Amino acid sequence: MTKLKAAGASTHAPSPAPAYDVRPGQSIELLKELHILTRDGRMNQDSQRKLKQVYHLFQFIEPLLNEISAAQPDITLVDHGAGKSYLGFILYDLFFKSREDQSHIFGIDTRDDLVQKSRALAAKLGFPRMSFVNLSAAASIASQQLPAHIDIVTALHACNTATDDAIHFALTKKAKFVVLVPCCQAEVASIFNKHKGAALAKSALTEIWRHPLHTREFGSQITNVLRCLQLEAHGYQVTVTELIGWEHSMKNELIIATYKNLPRRRPTERLHEVLETLGLGEMRNRFFTPV
Repeated sequence: MTKLKAAGASTHAPSPAPAYDVRPGQSIELLKELHILTRDGRMNQDSQRKLKQVYHLFQFIEPLLNEISAAQPDITLVDHGAGKSYLGFILYDLFFKSREDQSHIFGIDTRDDLVQKSRALAAKLGFPRMSFVNLSAAASIASQQLPAHIDIVTALHACNTATDDAIHFALTKKAKFVVLVPCCQAEVASIFNKHKGAALAKSALTEIWRHPLHTREFGSQITNVLRCLQLEAHGYQVTVTELIGWEHSMKNELIIATYKNLPRRRPTERLHEVLETLGLGEMRNRFFTPV
């Protein structure tokens, strides 16, 4: 049974400490401006997940930045599908802000309202080496608003073919590193569906994607396999891992590609063989782009 409090005792328990970890050197004002923290310094569960994901991605990207920094004075990074630019702002705040050089972050997004808000926030926070451009990933490839060479290309949840356009951008700009968290891959699944009737009669392997749910999931998986082969066919070394636990996001695959000028013949042959075997020959130009 609950005991009554003694007369005069406080009826209010002390406020619990916030249940999150902010990295050393992180601007609290930035986290408030990004609405990750409330004005009184609190954080809800959704914001905790978001910050954890961005921090975890930063742990993968920081060594790449350090490697480039050891070899050259400046770093240029382009973030495709930037949205509200959580990743770009956190990268700038934790790594770029303290550098006294010409390193620069470009955020690319198709939504002009978000581009304008990001520009205003960068000005307010005094982040002069951040630029935001209202372009699609495809249009950015030939845009004069971006440098001819980029060191790192990131695309965090750039939807569907925007990830493929980000890869093409990276190949064209001869990026040293490409960091991708793909999202909403629907194009391959749509082609599976288009040819499903004819394919079922040809091979028992078609059972892998006969049911609609399997079509979607297998299409997503094959899309990322093809992306990895595409990068390898251009001389990159590719690693694939989980970004964070599945309890935080179902779009959880992290692809990191490092240009090593590796042999291209075998991955190129494998790429074409997979496309032909699965009846995806019409997508050859998307997944093997000469640059």
